[in-house]
Amino acid sequence: MTNLQNDRFLKALRREPVDKTPVWLMRQAGRYLPEYRKLREKSGSFLKMCKTPELACEVTLQPLARFPLDAAIIFSDILTIPDAMGLELGFVTGEGPKFNKTVSDVESLRALAMPDPEIELRYVMNAIRTTKQALTQRVPLIGFAGSPWTVATYMVEGGSSKTFSKINKMRYQSPALLMQLLEKITTVTTQYLQAQIAAGADAVMIFDTWGGVLTTEAYAQFSLAFMQRIVDDVKHFSENTPIILFTKGGGQWLEKMATTGCHALGLDWTLDINQARSRVGSKVALQGNLEPACLHGDENVIRQQVASILAKYGSGSGHIFNLGHGITPDILPEKVAALVDAVHEMSQQYHQVTVS
Repeated sequence: MTNLQNDRFLKALRREPVDKTPVWLMRQAGRYLPEYRKLREKSGSFLKMCKTPELACEVTLQPLARFPLDAAIIFSDILTIPDAMGLELGFVTGEGPKFNKTVSDVESLRALAMPDPEIELRYVMNAIRTTKQALTQRVPLIGFAGSPWTVATYMVEGGSSKTFSKINKMRYQSPALLMQLLEKITTVTTQYLQAQIAAGADAVMIFDTWGGVLTTEAYAQFSLAFMQRIVDDVKHFSENTPIILFTKGGGQWLEKMATTGCHALGLDWTLDINQARSRVGSKVALQGNLEPACLHGDENVIRQQVASILAKYGSGSGHIFNLGHGITPDILPEKVAALVDAVHEMSQQYHQVTVS
């Protein structure tokens, strides 16, 4: 199905036999790498790197030049969509993303543009095309988007939030308005992921970073239902492209997530992966779930934690090793090297089958 030199990641997503557990890391291209910081300073802004395909490609490939990772993930941001919808994204040092405009009422909702991914977001598609060519079939390339609920929190709050007071107020006082916003985001996100696949993404991931702040009933209504629609439409567009769902703080809903038709579920570090595997059975592959803070430990600590997760998952395919969330900027690259080497070395004992 693929001419990739290393398709271990894609095989694991499909729960096919592999020789060792594949590993990639959320935010593997980022501020913990000195070469990233150098390029960021030279380019002048995070957004310029995202919106310049050659720079996005360079950043995507930086961790692969250091570590024998089993997948690359395109360098971008989940907030490219609301930016393209007209909210004017910026980044404030020490504060993170900020929008010049927000969605707060019917008028601001109606003012939202419905961008064409090959026009307003063409820079992402060109970054994928450029990166696919530069990868020369070495490893798969992952595309991604934020979940509609998570993206909506930024669009309503105007940036990051600790309390989500504005969107929760909307959820209780103007639920129809919020549902209309989620409908629009879902339409754009579906087209965006389909365009990424058409541009060359080998797999796609939906980051539901803030789904875990919802109640069980609200999660089903405002987050999972819209991710379900994206999964359905993306699978209809490209049946063979694996889809990963990741709801941070969503461990209590694994069974519901596993019924969406996605190929894999991302796990944060608060779950025991053996319990997760027993709960979802053979429905989906599992991705995760080392605590990111573990990378502050020495090599022995990292190896112990890797060994523990591998043992808890046990024998057989269907496991993609990853962190339970992204690498933090204060991690030393040599710790990442120790992690990747440990996964590849210690996982072989769990894959005692001949693979083609």
